[in-house]
Amino acid sequence: MNNIFEVPQPGDDLVEKADQVRLASIKISQTENKNRIKALNFMADYLEINAKEILEANLEDYAIAEKKGISKALLSRLKLSKEKLNSGIEGVRKVGELADPVNQVQIKKELSEGLILERKTVPIGVLGVIFESRPDAVMQISALAIRSGNGVILKGGSEANLTNTAIVKALQEGLNASGLDKNAICLLTSRKDSMSMLNLEKYINLIIPRGSNELVKFIQENTRIPVLGHADGICHLFIDIDANLDMALSVALDSKIQYPAACNAIETLLVHQDIAKTFLEKAIPLFNSNDVKLIGDKRSVDLGLKYEASLEDWRTEYLDLILSIKIVDDLEEAITHIQKYSSKHTDGIITENISTANEFMNVIDSAGVFHNCSTRFADGFRYGFGAEVGISTQTLPPRGPVGLEGLVTYKYFLKGHGNIVDDFSSGKVLFTHKDL
Repeated sequence: MNNIFEVPQPGDDLVEKADQVRLASIKISQTENKNRIKALNFMADYLEINAKEILEANLEDYAIAEKKGISKALLSRLKLSKEKLNSGIEGVRKVGELADPVNQVQIKKELSEGLILERKTVPIGVLGVIFESRPDAVMQISALAIRSGNGVILKGGSEANLTNTAIVKALQEGLNASGLDKNAICLLTSRKDSMSMLNLEKYINLIIPRGSNELVKFIQENTRIPVLGHADGICHLFIDIDANLDMALSVALDSKIQYPAACNAIETLLVHQDIAKTFLEKAIPLFNSNDVKLIGDKRSVDLGLKYEASLEDWRTEYLDLILSIKIVDDLEEAITHIQKYSSKHTDGIITENISTANEFMNVIDSAGVFHNCSTRFADGFRYGFGAEVGISTQTLPPRGPVGLEGLVTYKYFLKGHGNIVDDFSSGKVLFTHKDL
């Protein structure tokens, strides 16, 4: 990877844009809750007004990208249907229905008579979001940023430039019509700017990368700005000896094919040896009929799989209709495999044995641990967050799908009446540390 000093320094134009976003974010952080909600509704209105232009821009982006031969996974993420756009617009409105994350009092304590301490939630400031394809992410991220009182600098992949530009234009028009500063949302379109923004630590408070393993790792290694994100989405599903096989087949299929290009789709299926023969007799034709290429360990191949897996397959995020299958002796071997290869995104178990499920869920150290349900539920919208700016697989919070609560930090407010520390040191005044 490149050293941080090889990342180009931002030019004057980029610094000016970043400063505009910073100033706009300060204004928005001071706005009332009702005004931020109003802004989201205007943003949604202007997306509807400009829907035709947005969809036409996406068709043009898609045609260019397809001609260039980009991967099926990126093409899938790039495509913005009318239904997907309408869903995104509805998502913007729903973010406005969520509880205000700003100015929430987390701690209120009397330190001593007349000396009151409060800890309140406050916006982070300016978010820098770098992502590939997925123009619908522009709507989600912008809505969450404004709702939480932040400004946002967006840099999408070049394959979606026309679509992203059309969406941001509509969002800015909505902000402006609502009375807020449209500079709170900024779109960068050149690759040079996306690299240079990594050196904008004076203006950007948090970088959120959404994209390939290589993109995320490059950003993590080439900026001084805090980074929130995940490099891989290597998710597992373990079919236990006590699994309901019909449920296991249904959940496994949904976890793989519902949207294979998503980071919460499973890449590896682990099957208990005692039910492997029965399960695979049903699973192989089911997956084959859905165009899923199955790659397995030797024991799986002996039971009917065509392709044998290599060690590399266990650490590969396919983002496609490809699934690795491994037969394991027991729960312990399944856990060991997941602990070795999981990216700590989402891992699940199918079993009717509550004790086994609890052990699995307590031991597996992933952002999401699921029992008897599809890994595709690992999503901010499905969790009821309205939307998400991304998924974090780090152990420190925020973790998992990051919605509004992940876009605020906190500040300590201390109010007194001329209190001085020397009075406490001399014993004239005592601390009460009383919760209010």
